[in-house]
Amino acid sequence: MTHKRERQSELQARYDSYIDAGLKLDLTRGKPAAEQLDLSNELDGILGGFYLLQDGTDVRNYGGILGIPEARQLGADILNVQANQIMVGGNSSLTLVYQFVNHKLKSWGEAGIKFLCPVPGYDRHFTICEQFGIEMIPVPLHSEGPDMDTIENLVATDLTIKGIWCVPKYSNPTGQTYSNDIVNRFARLPQIASQDFQIFWDNAYVVHDLVESGDKLANLFEAAEKAETADSIVILGSTSKITFAGAGISFLAASEAQLKDFEGYLSAQTIGFDKVNQLRHVRFLKDNDGIRAHMARHRTIIKPKFDLVLKKLEDNLAGKDIATWTSPKGGYFISLDTDRSIASEVIAMAGTAGVKLTPAGATYPYGNDPENRNIRIAPTYPTIDELSQAMDVFVTCAELASTNDELDN
Repeated sequence: MTHKRERQSELQARYDSYIDAGLKLDLTRGKPAAEQLDLSNELDGILGGFYLLQDGTDVRNYGGILGIPEARQLGADILNVQANQIMVGGNSSLTLVYQFVNHKLKSWGEAGIKFLCPVPGYDRHFTICEQFGIEMIPVPLHSEGPDMDTIENLVATDLTIKGIWCVPKYSNPTGQTYSNDIVNRFARLPQIASQDFQIFWDNAYVVHDLVESGDKLANLFEAAEKAETADSIVILGSTSKITFAGAGISFLAASEAQLKDFEGYLSAQTIGFDKVNQLRHVRFLKDNDGIRAHMARHRTIIKPKFDLVLKKLEDNLAGKDIATWTSPKGGYFISLDTDRSIASEVIAMAGTAGVKLTPAGATYPYGNDPENRNIRIAPTYPTIDELSQAMDVFVTCAELASTNDELDN
């Protein structure tokens, strides 16, 4: 115990020095760094005044809610579906999924609807549910994917469950990729669920590998077509973390029947999305080979940052019964679980020392992590030097908070 008290004093002194340093560092959201955005600067002026498609369509004019054919093919390449299953939207897939949920509420009815939410998960999915008054039911996320036994039992016995959120490749925040068996079970899930049940397959990190040979995700749409459940699948993606985060294009993939219905819904609010930007992206990214080459350039920038975070965690926290963490092969986050129920304390301490982290509980519905253990780390935005400083503060806060909790209890 004397040793613990001495260590506590050492950590407290180090922590106080960080407060005195007046740091202002941000690890909150998975934003691309400026160097990553610079990779796409050729988008500016790439059209060179030539705005015509192969069929002669002028993209500066009105029309075409589903998107230009070339951009639909680009989206199909990214999401591994057919071009006739793709709609191309504005810069945010979040906007498309928000609109799609709002569209489906007409058939679901707005009262008493529930969604399943694998946790830890993506906070903006949960915000959509809160916005529409949809009740959220947390479901555990394991190393192979969500707990399908629990999910299958819930959808079979509760017909008010109309949807489930999924980030199937490099999940936000855990970085896990769903196994082939999990994907196949998802394809069969609508067979036992309520009518008009929807799987929201947000494949935001489908091309975001941190290693050359990244995880392989089975094709849900192909499996769903075999199971005759394709009308219950919505797949999402965007170029937000491929080109310009605030000026990219987004994709929604669904069956042709679903797309037709959604197009009709959108036609009351828009005549079409930004086709000029769609064409810019087609000219810049070109095809799958172009996308792979571009993402390899991203990888050279962000992998050293992930490596740094993992090394800081390993060097300072491993073997001390303080925390465990993921080591993803792709995506934008590292997920850390404290051994004790101290996540909110760690985040508050780091904030006082000038390091902002995603709020405690954000990776759970209603902002409530029942065990108060999950912390999402976003390494991409800071410079290497800033990230190193931030992680020095973080590991100090994690050990100090753990030590304080141990000595107080």
